Amino acid sequence: MGRLQGKYALITGASQGLGLQMAIAFAREGAAGLAIVARGAERLEDARRLIQATAPETTVLVIAADVSQPQDIERVVATTLNEFQGHLDILINNASAIGPSPMPFLLDYPLEDFRTVLNTNLIAPFLLIKKVLPAMIESGGSIVNVTSDAGITGYPGWGAYGISKFGLEGLSQTWAAELEDSQVRVNWVDPGNMNTAMHRAAEPEEDPSQWADPKTVTDIFVYLASDESKAVHGQRFEAQDEDATHVAA
Repeated sequence: MGRLQGKYALITGASQGLGLQMAIAFAREGAAGLAIVARGAERLEDARRLIQATAPETTVLVIAADVSQPQDIERVVATTLNEFQGHLDILINNASAIGPSPMPFLLDYPLEDFRTVLNTNLIAPFLLIKKVLPAMIESGGSIVNVTSDAGITGYPGWGAYGISKFGLEGLSQTWAAELEDSQVRVNWVDPGNMNTAMHRAAEPEEDPSQWADPKTVTDIFVYLASDESKAVHGQRFEAQDEDATHVAA
């Protein structure tokens, strides 16, 4: 407990699933402030109540926003830095869009859906990192991007989602290389198959009881957000891999 004492974090896609469980874990570890971002205001309020029931002393800033929209990203960053008096130690790019469900092959993929998925899963992390860097560059910080095995292997039917994660892998590597000599570290995590609303929508024919509960894969994110990982930079982790579990313990 207390591994994130005094830290301020911004987590996108934090109203449910992995993002919510990360926020709860960060609060439990003593985070001073959490900015939680998602599109649905009502679910965000529910999330805030859950987080503060875990850690009443943590300031929870709720920001309803669509990160596929650049103007919303501007508002998210400005609101977060204003509330936290310019401090930000952790950015978790977790928000993702799956696209149409069931997922069509690329030949049949609607262009607007394709753009929305890339804007959410790839352009948004690029812009968020770019916007928060000035607040992190002096005192250092941790940026973690949430990727997928669909970002290293092209699966039929995973269309824009997989392509966006391929892009996110490259984006993460490039940011990491360009920030090598700074105090800001960039890492990325594949959480593996999880029982989330997005995964159920992506594979409605599968049995979700076979997938991990998101709360069981948060340890690696706490580790990467904490000062314990200050020397860890430019690495890819698989949250359900035994090596990652050992590192995060």
